[in-house]
Amino acid sequence: MAASKLTAEEFIAEFNALGASKLAKKYGLNIRSVFDRRRHFEQLGHKMEGPHSQPNRPLPSYPHRADLQIQSGTVIVAGDAHYRPGESPLMHRAVVAFCKEFKPKAVINNGDSIDAPSISKHAPIGWESRPKLADEIEAAKERLHEIEKAAFKAEKIWNLGNHDARFETRIATVAPEYAQIHGVHLKDHFPVWRSAWSTWINNDVVVKHRFKGGIHAVHNNTLWSGKTMVTGHLHSAKITPFSDYNGTRFGVDTGCIADVDAPTFTDYTEDNPKNWRSAFCVLTFKDGLLLQPELALKWNDDYVQFRGQIIRP
Repeated sequence: MAASKLTAEEFIAEFNALGASKLAKKYGLNIRSVFDRRRHFEQLGHKMEGPHSQPNRPLPSYPHRADLQIQSGTVIVAGDAHYRPGESPLMHRAVVAFCKEFKPKAVINNGDSIDAPSISKHAPIGWESRPKLADEIEAAKERLHEIEKAAFKAEKIWNLGNHDARFETRIATVAPEYAQIHGVHLKDHFPVWRSAWSTWINNDVVVKHRFKGGIHAVHNNTLWSGKTMVTGHLHSAKITPFSDYNGTRFGVDTGCIADVDAPTFTDYTEDNPKNWRSAFCVLTFKDGLLLQPELALKWNDDYVQFRGQIIRP
């Protein structure tokens, strides 16, 4: 049966029997269109649960790590986007452009794609305007879908960030009985992205949202891990080599996809100067070995600097 000929009744029956991923694969559908159609039928009052909504559904968990083996090619690591509704940051557009240009083997979303201030443990400042969580999720879906299209064949991994974790922490704290219902886990809303706490590349490079803190974090990350470690969280955008008897490895902070002067940050930093930079990282592998990591950095509101060139994404 052709996917285009699925009636409403057939689609609902197949979705409830197979779930979104298997239905998309069986009929050659885009996974996003499957979820869009599911939402449409739910709004009409149809029950769209899928096989994983049964009482014996195992609780989703974040794998200890995702493993990648890359002989030659690039990996783009970008994080701390803190996507807001109606905004498309310059560095996000640059990630999309780089995915089209470099055709990476993998794209790693290194956490904090959502900001989730409305469910933060921190009290609001005055009557600041905070986006609705549902709108943040939709904004992240739109932006990440742009990356999905640009990096169509790349492995896509999402390392959980502390802001991302707010989504499930809130529900687990106030309504633990919802644990087995589809939609209460962040990964339910982003099925294309494989989730993990960390991504290990060739067992030599570790990519995760955060490890050590402070101004010397990137140095201490690689010192204490014994690996090249790529992190975000601190938004500092820096690369620190570290050499010992085992050779040279690197500590990398990828900076942030978000604009450092965006309203997301301005209020809670009280408009203080921020030693942050908007950037992301490009990892290049040759014969299984990592070359010097590279940062693409925001140059101004319209341009990005990379490899000695000023690029307009």
